[in-house]
Amino acid sequence: MKKLLMILPLALILCFMVGCQDKEAMAELEQFSAQAKIEEQNKELVKGLLEELNKGNAEIWRELCAPEFAYYSPSESPEPMSMDETIECFQMAFKGFPDINWKTQDLIAKGDKVIARITQAGTHEGEFRGIPATGNKTEFGVIPIFQFKDGKCIEVREEADFLGFMQQLGMELKPKEGE
Repeated sequence: MKKLLMILPLALILCFMVGCQDKEAMAELEQFSAQAKIEEQNKELVKGLLEELNKGNAEIWRELCAPEFAYYSPSESPEPMSMDETIECFQMAFKGFPDINWKTQDLIAKGDKVIARITQAGTHEGEFRGIPATGNKTEFGVIPIFQFKDGKCIEVREEADFLGFMQQLGMELKPKEGE
């Protein structure tokens, strides 16, 4: 009987400890699930942005981004483009490359960021940054990193193969000539 009285409190303590661990594990699981849901929503926003850009809709930036939005290209530029400058830049690309297309190769979400590996392709059929139409087909890699807050994009930091892009337009890279 004494053994039973000693075992009963130990069993109750063990049950209490296991019950508390389950609550902690459930809270951690709920937090993980909520974060995964936010990351998936952010990935869907990036997919939607690229779909709209492929339709020639530069105004989509206003819908999906916060007013304080900033676009850094390249990613370490000291001065980002504003929302209006970003829209103007994309409109210029649409004029120079009417068939421009962004194809997603990879889309990775972590925390408040989404990293996309994209192939940008198009035919140079109109003036672009002072370069007259060449008719050249271009294709190059772009890696933008989108940052989100409260369901809106607040920042993009982008790296792209602009040198390869310009070479496809017929530009050459050569050393400066001596004086």
